[in-house]
Amino acid sequence: MPTPHKNKTIATFLSTFLGGLGLHRVYLHGWQDKWAWVHFASLPVSVLLALAAPDQPLMFTGSPFVLSVLAGCIESLTIGITPDDAWDARFNRDSGRKSLSDWPLAVLLVLTVGTGATALIAAMARLADLFLTGGAFG
Repeated sequence: MPTPHKNKTIATFLSTFLGGLGLHRVYLHGWQDKWAWVHFASLPVSVLLALAAPDQPLMFTGSPFVLSVLAGCIESLTIGITPDDAWDARFNRDSGRKSLSDWPLAVLLVLTVGTGATALIAAMARLADLFLTGGAFG
């Protein structure tokens, strides 16, 4: 019985937009994947930290989820640039189908680089503001 075919574009999409929750890991490895649960746990941990320390900046209390989202962007790029042959050898060995990446994957990778870089620069700027001025600029 062939295994289900794992689409690289879908995995990249899930990692880009829902990577902070680990849904791309569930798509690729199933619910038993420990890293998917680490991603998923980052949101409740951030909420609990924000509730436990409401006087602290949200940038600090939400940092587990922010790091999880940034890791999802990096994973998205890693998934997206994997050659189709290597992708099929790892995830689609017994599916009976071959992957064929097309232009939507390229567009998704460009959007991932743009949003990931913007988020990283914004996080660095906000942290510099908090550390150097105590949050005087926002």
